[in-house]
Amino acid sequence: MKKYLKPYLPLLLTLCFSYFFILMIKITCQYIPFKNDAAFLQIKQTEVLEIPFYIVFFYIHVYTAIFVLLAGFTQFSSTLLRKQPSIHRNIGKFYVFTVLFLSAPSGLFIGVFANGGFYSKISFVTLSILWFYFTLKGFLHIKNKNILLHKAFMLRSFALTFSAITLRFWKVILIYLFHPSPMDVYQIIAWLGWIPNLLIAEYYIYNQSKK
Repeated sequence: MKKYLKPYLPLLLTLCFSYFFILMIKITCQYIPFKNDAAFLQIKQTEVLEIPFYIVFFYIHVYTAIFVLLAGFTQFSSTLLRKQPSIHRNIGKFYVFTVLFLSAPSGLFIGVFANGGFYSKISFVTLSILWFYFTLKGFLHIKNKNILLHKAFMLRSFALTFSAITLRFWKVILIYLFHPSPMDVYQIIAWLGWIPNLLIAEYYIYNQSKK
């Protein structure tokens, strides 16, 4: 069964990613044009009005999310790497720059003010720090020509990038099945949005190291 599905796996993953990526575009479009009370910001008016630069960091994070998602996904294309290595490198540089200087720092800032209380804040802050660290390590390893470690750390990085999608996926599932209170939802998805992603990435890296 595995051998039968293997040739179609890249196509299936691309279709799956495309579906969720389109959903992310729709979410992002809610914040165009720039407003102080669009969508999620309606329940963050205290932060918007009282925390200097909160709205700036929020929009940096929202607007860069779709770009790092798309850029990161292309980096796992063996065809692109083999036939157009320069494109792979340039997209990779864009991904690294955006995560290190825009997405992760802005995520760290707004994570400090996350809904759900202390435990949610700890989760989002930890996520941002790990995201920055994994991306930086992946970049440094390729600069040192260590391809295996580069791949491993960039996979970890993208697993956390993908939390932008999985967080919303789990939110829908939890609300549909269990109808928890809004604060309970934030506390759960704050961790559920990225830890399973990272565990899957670690499992894959471990299996690849055994081959």
